[in-house]
Amino acid sequence: METLVCPMGGGATKLYTTLTQTFSGSSSPLSIPPSYLSPHQPALTNLDSDFCLQKDSPICPLDSVELLQQCEEALRDQPPRLHRNFVYINDGDGVASSPIRVMQWNILAQALGVGADNFVRCPLEALSWSRRKNLILEEILAYRPHILCLQEVDHYYDTFQPVLANMGYSSHFCPKPWSPCLDVEGNSGPDGCALFFDESRFELLDSASIRLSAMMIPTNQVAVVTTLRCQSTGKYVCVAATHLKARSGWEWLRSAQGSDLLWHLQNLVQELVGGNSNVQVPLLICGDFNAVPSEEVYRRFATSPLGLDSAYKKLSQDGASEPEYTTWKIRGTGECCSTLDYIWYTKGTLRVDAVLDMPDEEQIGPNRLPSYSYPSDHLSLVCDFSFREKE
Repeated sequence: METLVCPMGGGATKLYTTLTQTFSGSSSPLSIPPSYLSPHQPALTNLDSDFCLQKDSPICPLDSVELLQQCEEALRDQPPRLHRNFVYINDGDGVASSPIRVMQWNILAQALGVGADNFVRCPLEALSWSRRKNLILEEILAYRPHILCLQEVDHYYDTFQPVLANMGYSSHFCPKPWSPCLDVEGNSGPDGCALFFDESRFELLDSASIRLSAMMIPTNQVAVVTTLRCQSTGKYVCVAATHLKARSGWEWLRSAQGSDLLWHLQNLVQELVGGNSNVQVPLLICGDFNAVPSEEVYRRFATSPLGLDSAYKKLSQDGASEPEYTTWKIRGTGECCSTLDYIWYTKGTLRVDAVLDMPDEEQIGPNRLPSYSYPSDHLSLVCDFSFREKE
């Protein structure tokens, strides 16, 4: 897969400037400057030395076993990770022989975590990158998803892309055109959305970056949309990772951004089926929507002609309610406990086989998230899916 190559740190400003110039005047899809593209060589020039076999060489990232051991060793004196169990779903449609594991997670941008987010009950030490990077990678390694959708990624080039590439993941990253991370001193570049997939399970067909629009006006929010072919079944699946506008008062903008993303996905599906109404393309849409279930953008996805449903509703007794929270934090402005994160799927083509449950209030602790036990203010969502067989 083609990746955008530019070292972080000193090169962050250059990268940001180039991308912003590229984004301006384009609502989507985004084109990446050819000078930054390299289909073969990952961006290892500024790889985090903690994840190299040889400390004086950035060429040899650790494999998954060594990486997990290193993360566990680095965290051995800290509280254990939040314990969570999978809830297995039986909807009367057979047993999955080879499920597709999908993980959705806003990992909390490092620059924001120690800056503007103002987590007043979280010790500064718990927010250090030296600690958080091990917790984040340990969480990913614990579940080993086939598809991984991340938001607020500001260490893509020096950490996540090279480390996960060594574990067999290909990826696509789209930074925000005006990332607030760049206002923080000592930042590692802009944050954005990143989508990873296991190359042993999927073949890449196409990938695009989308700058979401509202009423034809480009916004600061983005999405990555990737079309994959399952290696074992030959079936297509289209995956989107997105992060909509945050904060109260912007509900109308989130609704417009969601509508824009749905429009792009509908067009993509129409292109894939080529006018054949009997063909359905499975969709997975992962994101931090910054919207509670009562918001209009949620209703737009729930009632879309694409036939979408929210996977985490499977945890409820009636199968119709979202979890009580996917984020729980205490900022200077007060405590926030909300459901903002979702994994949407096409219910006619995909089946939910298992859902990772949510930790309870006691596990999360009185100071909420992030903490020594958990690196983000958002909880990861993890689901196992399988393709529905045609009736």
